[in-house]
Parts: sequence; structure tokens; C-alpha cells
Amino acid sequence: MKTVKNAVGRDIPTELEGRKLKPYKGLFKNPPRGRKAGGYFGYVKPGDKKLQPSLEDAISACGLKDGMTVSFHHHLRDGDYVVNMVMKTIAEMGFKNMVVAPSALFPCHEPLVELIDQGIIHSIEGSVNGPIGDAISHGRMKGLSILRSHGGRVRAIESGELKIDVAFVGAPTADDQGNCNGLHGKSACGFLGYPVADSFYARKVVAITDNLVDYPALPIQISADYVDYVVRVPSIGDNQKIVSGTTKIATDPQKTSIAQAALELMIHAGMVRNGMSYQAGAGGISLATTKFLGDYMKANNIVAAWMDGGVTEHLIDIYKNGNCKAILSGQSFDVASVQDMLTNPDHVAITPNYYANPWNKGCLVNILDTVVLGATEADIDFNINVNTHSDGRLLHGIGGHQDTAAGAELSIMMMPVFRKTNAIIRDRVTTVSAPSHSVDAIVTDYGIAINPARKDLLKKLKGTPLKLVDIKELRDIAYSEAGKPEEPEYLDRIVSAVQFRDGTYLDVIRQIKE
Repeated sequence: MKTVKNAVGRDIPTELEGRKLKPYKGLFKNPPRGRKAGGYFGYVKPGDKKLQPSLEDAISACGLKDGMTVSFHHHLRDGDYVVNMVMKTIAEMGFKNMVVAPSALFPCHEPLVELIDQGIIHSIEGSVNGPIGDAISHGRMKGLSILRSHGGRVRAIESGELKIDVAFVGAPTADDQGNCNGLHGKSACGFLGYPVADSFYARKVVAITDNLVDYPALPIQISADYVDYVVRVPSIGDNQKIVSGTTKIATDPQKTSIAQAALELMIHAGMVRNGMSYQAGAGGISLATTKFLGDYMKANNIVAAWMDGGVTEHLIDIYKNGNCKAILSGQSFDVASVQDMLTNPDHVAITPNYYANPWNKGCLVNILDTVVLGATEADIDFNINVNTHSDGRLLHGIGGHQDTAAGAELSIMMMPVFRKTNAIIRDRVTTVSAPSHSVDAIVTDYGIAINPARKDLLKKLKGTPLKLVDIKELRDIAYSEAGKPEEPEYLDRIVSAVQFRDGTYLDVIRQIKE
């Protein structure tokens, strides 16, 4: 297999399963060329009925065939029922070798593993979490897994790289023409931002709802002119499970100390000021940082211009205390956020395209002041891993991590130096998910390491009470406490490829040896 070394020193195959791979060359080194891909015309005559009697009828009406690509969104996160429901129906209808293109999969989607084993699912293009990623790591999926960020997924759809045959939209509210929103109904999940690109570009679109209302379903978030069919089902999910493991705030002393240190870094770097902008990623330490930031802003009468991201009650509290003028919501991370969108005119929805797509004319992350993010590993070159654990198993997706890290003026990664017997700061990360060029600081329980490339930041922080340390010191502590890590044993077969947001490739993940 011919490979090329990319800008973070990883060997990238020039071609993989018939797909040509471009190696990552650096931030903003692969600009868009040409035009966006085209969507598909539909045709509805007066008297035609979009509402189908069953999911089977809707799938049949779409003309689904073996090997086609079906897409899903993850606004209900670990409470989603739609993916399992649709794929079970597809299996029962006898289809095989399907490509599944979700914005993310969660542990609740474990039933897909059986469909992978049966050859009903050939490959997955989208974030995977937990049991599905573990199955991929063990070589149980015949085809390749492609991992993309939120912005990278929209770019892939708009560029025509990811072609969707049928998009299934889980809609908490819909009418019989296909107008949808996520604000009302028993499964309310907030703004339906992730399936917007799918609805624009997919060959066919099916809205699946458990709250069919009279026309028009207001407010309209996905409009009827992009929807082919509508299906009513008993339930599309449990919105109480939007709050999953990655969206629960950290409370233990080690993690809260890291969150506090991240806040101190933001303050001394001059990022906590009137007119600031801020985003916290999913993860307990990030959410704790947001809470501490809110307390500091309240005590010091600081007012942010805007805050964005996966919105939680902690961000809403900052707004309600008068310390933030606007909330830009890419996704609701709890029910409190959904409810706030109903009544707060300053809590507005944004699509993943506007938020994170590097190939647009106003990507929000490019004007973001600070983002705080978590990771599974970091290395002495400041590369970050969020996809695999140190044993090589693929257990997590990318989300908006790459996008915000690349765009923000100050990107902060937060993690302990070691977890039990596992060194987190190491010579070389198991998988590169975010390149060193996008990482400004790594905050740990043993000190803060600043990327040497940020000479301006080092100069600004000189003389502050922050505990600044060399990244190699943190690695040495990790190795002395947890031992030098052993490399996972792999087979030759590549089971997954990590794409950077611009369509180039950062790394590949091989099948782990039993």
C-alpha cells in the first residue's frame, strides 16, 4: 500500500478501498474549489399524499436499493429511537450492504452491531460511540468507517463527497406535508440543525414523527419543500436521555481543579472580558469550566457578546444573570435548553454549516475567542486524540472538536496527566484527531503546557501566577506514575480513517489484534 506522510507525521494511504485520500497539509491548506453539489428535484401534484401508512411504505416509496446511503441525525443523542427503528425495518425488508451516514451514533444504537455482523450495514460514514466503534475496531464491519467533524460532515455533503440517497429525519413535531421542528412534542430536542444539509442534498427525505399536528407545524425548521414522505410512529425517542455521559458536569476534585485552572488561563490570557465569545465542548470538565466562568463573570460584571455550542443549563444561567447578550445554539444538550429556546428571543438556532463548515463564507468558529475541550490523549507535539482509547479501540466521535480548535483564538485542551494506570500525556497519541497546529494549551492537574508555536501567548502569560510547565515534564510525570504505555497490537487492515474538517486525512485506525 502506497502511503504519504502528512503534516503531523502520520502515514496516509494514497488510496483506500477505491477512495483517493489527500494527506493533511496544515490548517486552511485545502481551500474549496468549484461549485457545491446539486440537490434533487421532487414532484408533488395536487392531491398527492406524503403521509405514509408505515415506515415500510415510506422506504418502498423512496426506491431504496442494496448498497445505498441512508443518513440520520443525533439531536436526541443517547435517547434516539429512529436509527434502530429504521435500520431494523431496512433489515426486515431484505436490504444489504447499506452505508449508514449519521451525524453521530451512541451506545443506544448497539443493535446495529448485529446488522454489521449480518452484512446489512457495509460501512459507516459518521461519528461512532461505544459498542459500534468497538465492533469496528475488531474488524467486524466489512467496509470502511470514515470519521468526520460536524463541520467536515456538512462540507462532505455540500461538496458531493458524501452522497445521501435517503435521509431519515426524526422530527419531534411535523405536519402531513413534512414541515418539521424540534421545539414541541413529547420528544422535543431543540433546533433540528444537523439534518438541514441532509434535507437539502439527499435524493429522498423521510420525516418520522411522534407528534403529527395540523398544517402548518410552526415554527418551520425543515420545510415541506425538502421532504418527500412523512411517517407517524409511537415514539422517536426519550429526550430525557439527551443528557448522556459526555454532557454531565464533572464534580470530583481532580476534574474541577483542571476546570478552575482552565478558567485562570482564560483570565490571564485576557480572554475573559466584555464583548468576549466562548464555547464549551461536551465533557464533564468543559461543563465545569463553563459553570466556573459564569460565577466569575457574575462576580465581576463581565458581559459576553455571545456564547455558542451544545447549549446547557449552565450557559442559560450565564445569560439569565445578565452576563451574556446572546446564545447561538447548534444543539440542545439538555431539556432546559429546549425550553429556553421557546421563550428567549436571544437564544437562536444555527446550523452546523454556519457554525463549523470550513468551506463557507462566514464560519462562526473563526471568530470564536475561546473554546475548552476534552481529550483521551495528548502528545508532546500537542496532537490530540479524541477517537480512540490507548488500547486502540474506536469509542468516540469527533463532534465539533476539530472545528472549534482550528478556528478559536485560544483553544484549550483539558485532561488529567494520567488516568489510573494509563498515561494520558505521552510521546505519541494513539490516533491524531486534532492536529498540533490547532492546539494552543493543554491544562492538566499538574500544570499548564503552552504550545511553543504560540510565542505571543507565552509572552502574555510570563510573570502570571499560572503554573506553566513544559509538555515533556507532564509526560515524564505520566510515565513515572502510570508507566510507559505499550503500543496496541494491530493487524494490517485499516478499519477507519480520520478525516480533517477540510477533507484531508489526519490518521488511520487499524484493526486491533485479539
